Amino acid sequence: MIKHTAPALDLQLLRTFQSVAQLGSLAAAAEQQHRTLGAISLQIKRLEERLSTRLLERGPRGVKLTASGESLLQASRELLRQHDTLMDRFIGRGLAGRVRLGVPEDYASDLMTGILPLFLERHPGVQLEVVTGTSGHLAREIEKGRLTLSVLLDRPHPLPGGVPLWQTTPVWAAARISSLEDRESLPLALHETDCPYRQLAIEALEEADMNWHVVFTSTSINAIEDAVAAGLAIGVIDQERLKPTMRELTEEDGLPPLKPGQARLHRAARIEPAARDAADALANLLTEQLTDRGPWRHAG
Repeated sequence: MIKHTAPALDLQLLRTFQSVAQLGSLAAAAEQQHRTLGAISLQIKRLEERLSTRLLERGPRGVKLTASGESLLQASRELLRQHDTLMDRFIGRGLAGRVRLGVPEDYASDLMTGILPLFLERHPGVQLEVVTGTSGHLAREIEKGRLTLSVLLDRPHPLPGGVPLWQTTPVWAAARISSLEDRESLPLALHETDCPYRQLAIEALEEADMNWHVVFTSTSINAIEDAVAAGLAIGVIDQERLKPTMRELTEEDGLPPLKPGQARLHRAARIEPAARDAADALANLLTEQLTDRGPWRHAG
């Protein structure tokens, strides 16, 4: 009796599909994978034929996932993660090279307690160096080639391209027991220049024609949060970082709304050949763990 086996999926086709979905463009995926546009298009066509469904809708501004494409994107992330973990465990990849990763300070702690140790466990031969700073500073560093990869918020110095990771939710924060009544000028706790949340706060207050003054300035997010929690000033932090000693301020409190932002993963224009595979592996892990979830909700 002849047994018919179910058709298997080509994992490289899934990786290409993930790249196209994350970048929103066949051309961008072709550039990232160092392949021709025609090759990327053919791979997507083969995947659609294998699954007997349409995965992408092509338009003048790029591609958009169909319902089937959205479903496949979620399922394929876990499939590829399990595959790569299994391969690393039994045969290893022998990745080496030096990778310098830039991370905004607000998110460094969450990445270092979860994702980055996982990467080093999988690839002990890689020399990983993590650099923290404001998004503006990190953007200049990666433009100069001093960083291999960097997570950047899309302000105050947006770079073209990059892989979308998660949406940020900046909010006004104050001490839980505090009052803004009878204040002619709002006391602020802010980062120094090049911080997207500093820019958001100042722009919002100036558009609302509100008076403000800086009470506390620091490069440390923890110091900013301590100043807010102590009631010295109000500040702008990610909603996920609100502590029990703080409360969120809204338009009902007389504060102007803040625009949401986005975190994106950028890579240097030139990466040393010896570090390319390691950089690709780290970029894939960061994208897999952070896309649509953010550092607080990574899979671990």
